[in-house]
Amino acid sequence: MRLLILGGTGFIGPHQVRYALSRGHKLTVFNRGRRPDDFPPDVEELVGDRNTGDLKALEGRTWDACIDNPTTLPFWVRDAGQVLKGQVGHYLFVSTLSAYADNDQPGQAETAPVAAYTGGDVMAERQPVKPELYGPLKAASEAEARKQFGADKVAIVRPGLIVGPGDETDRFTYWPVRMARGGEVLAPGDGTDPLQYIDARDLAEWTVRLAEQKASGVFNAIGPAGMLDTRTMINAVGKGVGARQTRLFWVPATWLAQKQVSGWSDLPLWLPGQGSTAGFHRRSNAAALKTGLTFRPLEETTRDTLAWWSTLPEERRAKPKTGLTAEREAALLAEWKAERAKA
Repeated sequence: MRLLILGGTGFIGPHQVRYALSRGHKLTVFNRGRRPDDFPPDVEELVGDRNTGDLKALEGRTWDACIDNPTTLPFWVRDAGQVLKGQVGHYLFVSTLSAYADNDQPGQAETAPVAAYTGGDVMAERQPVKPELYGPLKAASEAEARKQFGADKVAIVRPGLIVGPGDETDRFTYWPVRMARGGEVLAPGDGTDPLQYIDARDLAEWTVRLAEQKASGVFNAIGPAGMLDTRTMINAVGKGVGARQTRLFWVPATWLAQKQVSGWSDLPLWLPGQGSTAGFHRRSNAAALKTGLTFRPLEETTRDTLAWWSTLPEERRAKPKTGLTAEREAALLAEWKAERAKA
């Protein structure tokens, strides 16, 4: 297969390139000239800039399939469509679960309503994207993809939290690092809140297989295959890093909220399984499973993430982007235990 990847240099792109090459495909990547050093020389790189509308390098070329990784802005999809329409046999757009309108209903499938863009001209939106517009703009980009390429030739992939080695957000990395450190660990809730995530490598490899299948439709790209709760996740992470002398303290979500401890940022990956986030980690992935989405063990993701983290410069590892600091975690645990002792 002749495969075009728009982007190819971010979190999932290099995994896609390596996997596609292993399956015998001929690869072209299109980006602003940020080719990773470990790309094989037979990966063709075309240089342009979608922000400025410079897609000349794509003109007059044909590919069997195109995977669009980095797009949030609808005008990027429009411009790509104007150049590639009729030139690619299949178009796969990597969207996000944030495209959905709400997260309060457990078990919602791909037919759930998406977030509406309520601004002026959606094609006038430019970077940087306001956080509150991320979901609506992704949903608008999905619609533009169908308009440009035809719904029967478009696959929309909506990942949730993407994790694994190379994740610069630290949203999952917090837990392998924390469990490896050991000691008294603040764990959120009662351990029964649901969790969903996807390893970047599982996502990357599956998108290549979707392109091979020329699958169309919308797919929630999230795992694992069955239910996962917070207790099982933290225990699996501990096993993956070989945690020793670790004691978990399960602190109620209501108490954490009173202390302004936030899920997702202070305690990454976790969100309460009730109220407005009751459905966040309970999206249906049945459609994706039917097309062959598979998941590596959480212990493997954990080990590989920690190994990658250990290769980063010390000054980077000293300043994680998310998660409680050791000092704040210790202070919270001391306060919680003191309140329990008085009760």
